[in-house]
Order: sequence, then structure tokens, then C-alpha cells
Amino acid sequence: MTHPQKTINAVVIYHSGYGHTERMAASVAKGANATLIAIDPEGHITQDDWETLNNADVILFGSPTYMGGPSWQFKKFADASSKPWFEGKWVNKIFGGFTNSASINGDKLNTLAYFFLLAGQHGGIWVNMDIKSANTKASLRDDLNRMGSNIGPMAQTPADASPDEMSPGDLETARRYGARVAAIAAQFHPVSA
Repeated sequence: MTHPQKTINAVVIYHSGYGHTERMAASVAKGANATLIAIDPEGHITQDDWETLNNADVILFGSPTYMGGPSWQFKKFADASSKPWFEGKWVNKIFGGFTNSASINGDKLNTLAYFFLLAGQHGGIWVNMDIKSANTKASLRDDLNRMGSNIGPMAQTPADASPDEMSPGDLETARRYGARVAAIAAQFHPVSA
């Protein structure tokens, strides 16, 4: 007999400079059935957004990778998260994260590591990828997990490509990751009898 699971309250908090990370955030949110919160160009979110994060079961971080790490707007949000950190509001939440850059490598791993450490500082539980890398000669640009990431989804979009030109494989990887994070979170939140 299967037991019903609690509906998971997931939130994707992200900054997007040119629309690519926003498109990726929408894919992650679709998979996780999550609320989207955009960090504005000045690095701010509303007080209602902070309450939404505090009440979430799942928090997924997203930022483009600029100069080897997340955008300054995301870092400003991260620094401001010291208030919920001080109050222990995000302890034992389920976390994940994703990023995009123009270069194949683009030092995206540093951005995901930043998110992982931020989740760890909050006492959170990180969910990794479960999609094997597309790493054979037959692999194509639109394959799942073509960047070969294990920590979280990485996308690559050429600097002169619009958000509409993003790899469908990168976006599907992001959607599947969102679904995985929500499914893992459901294991931690069974319905009480």
C-alpha cells in the first residue's frame, strides 16, 4: 500500500541578467511545481517573497555564472539571507540549484558550489542530479546533462543567442531536476495520520 505524500511547497529564487537563467528557472519550476521569485536588477526581493521562502519545503537557487560565480544580485540576496539563517528558518529544507553561462565550462561549477555551501550554511539538505552525462562521440548539443554536471543542472548558451535559442536538452535537464528535487522532498514530508 502506498501512503499519500504531502504537497510540496517549492520555490525557485533566481536572478537572470538577459533572460536565459529566467527560462531555465521556469523549466526547473515546472518540474518542481514551484513558485518563481525573481531577484530584481538591484538584488532585492519583497518582504512577501522572504515569507514565501521561509514557508517553503524546497528552495532552488538559480543564477547565471558571471566572472566565475553567481551574479552580484544573487550574492546580495545570499548575504541578506543571514536574517533567516540567524533565526534558523531554513534548517532542514531541501535545496538545489542551477546555472547558465555562455562558455562550455564557464566556471559554472563554482556557482553550483556556492549554492551548495549556502544551503549548507542554512542547515539544508542538497539534492544532486541523477541524469548520467552525455559524454560519448554520439552525444549531441540537445542531449540531457550534456554539461556532465552532478551537483545540479548547468546550461550553456552562446553569448549571441537569445533565450529562445537555448538547448532543449538543457531545459529538459532542468525540468527533470526540478521534478527530482520535489520527489526527494516528498520523502521527507509524509502526510501525517
